[in-house]
Amino acid sequence: MEINIQIINKSPHELPSYQTAGSSGMDLRAWLTEPVTLKPMERKLIPTGLYMALPVGFEAQIRPRSGMAIKKGLSLVNTPGTIDSDYRGEIMVPIINLSTEEQVIEDGERIAQMIVARYDIVSWEPVEALDETARGAGGFGHSGVK
Repeated sequence: MEINIQIINKSPHELPSYQTAGSSGMDLRAWLTEPVTLKPMERKLIPTGLYMALPVGFEAQIRPRSGMAIKKGLSLVNTPGTIDSDYRGEIMVPIINLSTEEQVIEDGERIAQMIVARYDIVSWEPVEALDETARGAGGFGHSGVK
C-alpha cells in the first residue's frame, strides 16, 4: 500500500528514500553547517531539515542504522523514536556515541532510518478478569534458556 505524505525539505539533500525494493526503512540524512563530533557516551540532537504532516492513524518510527552501529558505535538515545501525526516541527535525530573513540557525523551522512507505520486507536474496556492462556503471567525469561 502506498500513501502520500506532505513534506518540506529545507536541506539540500534528497528526500528520504528506500535503498532497495525490499527495504522497510527510508534513510534520513544529517543537515549540518559543519561536522559534528561526538565524544564517547556523548549524545547530540542532529537536524535533518525535514518537516512532514503524517495522516492521522500513522506514525513515523526513527531507528538506528545498522551500519553506523557496527562501524562507528553510534545509535539513537531513544529507539525507536516516534513522530506523531500532529507533530509539525523539524525531524531531529538524538544520536549517542557508544564507542570508546570520538566519532564524526558529516553533512548529508545517512544517520537513521524512518519507517512509517499505521496504528489503531485504543478504546479501553475495563473488566474484572482476563481470559486464561498457557503462558499466563510468565514474563522475562519465562521460557528458559536453551
